[in-house]
Amino acid sequence: MNKQSITRELFDEVMVPNYAPGKIIPVKGKGSRVWDQDGREFVDLAGGIAVTSLGHAHPGLVGALVEQAGKLWHLSNVLTNEPALKLAKTLCDLTFAERVFFANSGGEANEAAFKLARRYGWEHYGAEKNEIISFRNSFHGRTLFTVSVGGQAKYLEGFEPAPGGIHHATYNDLASVEALISDKTCAIVVEPIQGEGGVMPADKVFLEGLRALCDKHNALLVFDEVQSGVGRTGHLFAYQMYGVTPDILSSAKSLGGGFPIGAMLTTAKIAASLGVGTHGSTYGGNPLGCAVAQKVIDTVSQPEILKGVKARSDYLRKGMMAIGKRYDIFSEVRGEGLLLGCVLTEAWQGKAKDFLNAGIDEGVMVLIAGVNVIRLAPSLIIPDSDIDEALERFERAVKKVCA
Repeated sequence: MNKQSITRELFDEVMVPNYAPGKIIPVKGKGSRVWDQDGREFVDLAGGIAVTSLGHAHPGLVGALVEQAGKLWHLSNVLTNEPALKLAKTLCDLTFAERVFFANSGGEANEAAFKLARRYGWEHYGAEKNEIISFRNSFHGRTLFTVSVGGQAKYLEGFEPAPGGIHHATYNDLASVEALISDKTCAIVVEPIQGEGGVMPADKVFLEGLRALCDKHNALLVFDEVQSGVGRTGHLFAYQMYGVTPDILSSAKSLGGGFPIGAMLTTAKIAASLGVGTHGSTYGGNPLGCAVAQKVIDTVSQPEILKGVKARSDYLRKGMMAIGKRYDIFSEVRGEGLLLGCVLTEAWQGKAKDFLNAGIDEGVMVLIAGVNVIRLAPSLIIPDSDIDEALERFERAVKKVCA
């Protein structure tokens, strides 16, 4: 098949239609710039939905991948491997965790987290301790279990019956949790910052309240940090910013910098409930993924990188707020670090996709979080010059939409 025959139209001919990709096909990336088949350049403020944490083709990540590719690709979990053990030790040293389970994605990491929570409740308190409390507008993955725990009905439609024992409270409303929790509750699952739900940060007192409720009812507190973790907030994980420690934490997206890998972190006591044969993942702990993730963690955990995230956040936030003010399109720019949500004013409600599409036309890639929020999740090391260029291009896009 020649290059000329690989077009956007080919997607509609050969791919399942569960995605609706844009009209361009990127073929090359370097840092925070991307080029399509025609050589058009784009500034990337999307980061593959908060994935390419160190940009495209980062030399350190390329080096780690190439080096490991010449050694060992796959063993399965019949045997362990050095990159997996090294990465697990690093994650334990840098967090509350004492044990790690590796998977391939955020959905898999969350599936493991929810199964572990139920298994722990069953093992320690009996079969009735199986209920999970989550939150409306949350997002935890696309498996049947994770999409059921997620609080968005549109992702479950047509896939019922859903797993039972799952209740949904209101985010940042502790009273709504208190009304649902009981001694049957095995876990409360929460995103410290709701990503798909509109880039909504949790209140510190809310997370503190969840921790207290879990302690009172012998339930586990699960933090979904698939989107907020690995430096995204200017802390290695968002729980460290809030000062609230979960019992289980899920990570993915930025963890591999673009290479598929997920991880579930927990304590030794809780991990013991997943004994031999209770759960698994063929590619989990893959040497290639772990080698790349090791380089990501080693890089992102450096104090100067995390400090830089906060500085870049302030710079990008101010730029977007200024555009919002000039065109009266944003009511606020919320979020933490380099996970930001620009909330459309009432006059522009439902038009987020219009700004995304106009951005592509002007050479800047952004995201949406629902129909009313422009989401930004660029590389954690994006240069200020690229931010400046992205802001100029996005303002041109805004002018077109507002014309």
